Amino acid sequence: MAGIQGTPGTPRVLRAMNDRAALDLLLEHGPLSRTRIGKLTGLSKPTASQLLARLEAAGLVVATGTTAGRPGPSAQLYALNPRAGHAAGLDVNQHRIRAAVADITGAVTGEYELRTEGRTGAGVVRQVTEALEGAVAAAGLAPGDVRRLVIGTPGAFDPATGRLRYASHLPGWHSPTLLEELAAALPMPFEYENDVNLVAVAERAVGAARGHEDFVLLWNEEGLGAALVLGGRLHRGFTGGAGEVGFLPVPGTPLVRQVAKANSGGFQELAGVQSVPRIARAAGLDTPDHPYVEVACGLLARAAASPGEGPHAELLDRYAERVATGLASLVAVLDPALVVLSGDVLVAGGEPLRARVQAELADLAASRPRLVLTAVPREPVLRGALESALATTRDEVFDTSR
Repeated sequence: MAGIQGTPGTPRVLRAMNDRAALDLLLEHGPLSRTRIGKLTGLSKPTASQLLARLEAAGLVVATGTTAGRPGPSAQLYALNPRAGHAAGLDVNQHRIRAAVADITGAVTGEYELRTEGRTGAGVVRQVTEALEGAVAAAGLAPGDVRRLVIGTPGAFDPATGRLRYASHLPGWHSPTLLEELAAALPMPFEYENDVNLVAVAERAVGAARGHEDFVLLWNEEGLGAALVLGGRLHRGFTGGAGEVGFLPVPGTPLVRQVAKANSGGFQELAGVQSVPRIARAAGLDTPDHPYVEVACGLLARAAASPGEGPHAELLDRYAERVATGLASLVAVLDPALVVLSGDVLVAGGEPLRARVQAELADLAASRPRLVLTAVPREPVLRGALESALATTRDEVFDTSR
């Protein structure tokens, strides 16, 4: 069990393992009676009673109501104490920073959004602290009450240099000393993660990929990206760039050279957000280009809602073929059991787009993974940041061996 110290098999370690099992059950099921906890853990009634008394004294569980509507006397229910620990997450892009705080149960208790358009990159540390402080204040907490923070950004911080790579559109985030400056300014430990990787964390924790050890998540909003989960772990690659599939050379588009400088690549040109208006015009639909995400989402949503054939059906057919072209390369290398489609652009196409991509992929790839739409429709990057921060926080808070 993560965080438990001591000699295996000693009473202290066994108690801590039982404590963690009970806390995880309360996290999964919500309030439970002593009898139910005993049955689920295999502990005797006296041992379950001692366990709950110990956890209540430690401030980890609270008595909350009684059972009702069942034969016999009512039983005391116990639940996780939501104030036993808090964690925070940040979702960063070039337009804004969204921040949220969650209690140990995962419930969001405070949110804040800081718009960053037009601001200079020199104030990144101040922007991060301002957004975090806004969410902490909204939760009715002090900064010291938050145990851990996870920051999600486009691209990835190179572990060798400390520089943010693959995200030239994010001003101010490329200083080699930024992570040190953040560590000095923030009152809690923090981690950083690619934003699409965090969407996959959210899908695996509370979404469409629950129970899956191997899956690919394809994301499309302002850029195309993917998250790769292999054996239950995120695959980040040597420089953190695994999943930057927008740079993938694919058939159907000219080679893009110096992709880092261009901040684009073959798959991005073929199936990225900017391709949707072009496909629509070729199908006979009159449409502007900008703003790309809003226009693309509107076009695909109208196409998904339009029955029969015609230009809207042609848009969905042609776009699905492009999405499947890039996915086929990922499937050929990774052979995942599941592919999750996420991001506003792919979600806008809904089930009609998903079904078309599934059919195209069956023709283009040797294996046939199941394609599903995201089940985390709201703030998936932020939800993933919170889930990541909460996982570490729970390991710390739930460890009763110390």
